[in-house]
Amino acid sequence: MMMSKERMIIDHFSQYITDHKKQFIEKVLNERTRHITLVLEDIYQSQNASAVVRTCECLGMQDIHIIEDDSKYSVNKRVLKGANKWIDLHRYKMKGFSNAEICFRKLRDLGYKILVTDPSPDGISINDVSIDEKMAIVMGNELKGTSSFALAHADQKIFIPMHGFTESFNISVSAAICLNTLFTKLRDSPVCWQLSPEEKEILCLQWYRKVVRRSDLIEQEFLRSIE
Repeated sequence: MMMSKERMIIDHFSQYITDHKKQFIEKVLNERTRHITLVLEDIYQSQNASAVVRTCECLGMQDIHIIEDDSKYSVNKRVLKGANKWIDLHRYKMKGFSNAEICFRKLRDLGYKILVTDPSPDGISINDVSIDEKMAIVMGNELKGTSSFALAHADQKIFIPMHGFTESFNISVSAAICLNTLFTKLRDSPVCWQLSPEEKEILCLQWYRKVVRRSDLIEQEFLRSIE
């Protein structure tokens, strides 16, 4: 079988990476998933957005979708701790368009069921959400919550059970609770949630490019040598 160009570049880069780091990258790749993704809708506080991105990366999520209809996505590097280097951020920020609508259409094309967080009683508890289908969890901004568009076009409303006087958690805490609940279920289930071999190869190359110093020049030289 002929080796792909991506695999050839990976093999070439591997000589510049320690065995320990290669084993760690392989371990993380095997824990990565696109079965669950997160949608952030108009988050305007950089520390909240950054904390959520960091949580997603730590739990093994590969994709985050960011809607920027009313608020621009920004980050706090001290909170982020470089987590954005290892995941794919899909930003929807076209002027004059409903970016929420564009995002939802893309998610449905990718086979995701859309679940929107909302405290209304007609939703279901995060503890009762089935992980059998691919799902996108939508979280709204700090002041208004999820938009009317998101609520109207979701497949399901979900909520976190509350047991105190305060009506809601901070958004970064809400994301951590929801995602940890779902990821724990997912990893204990028979669902095929891991990335495909092709996806792993693409990600492995992306990550090798990030850890090898001057990887762009090394790659250019290697490609010239095999032409």
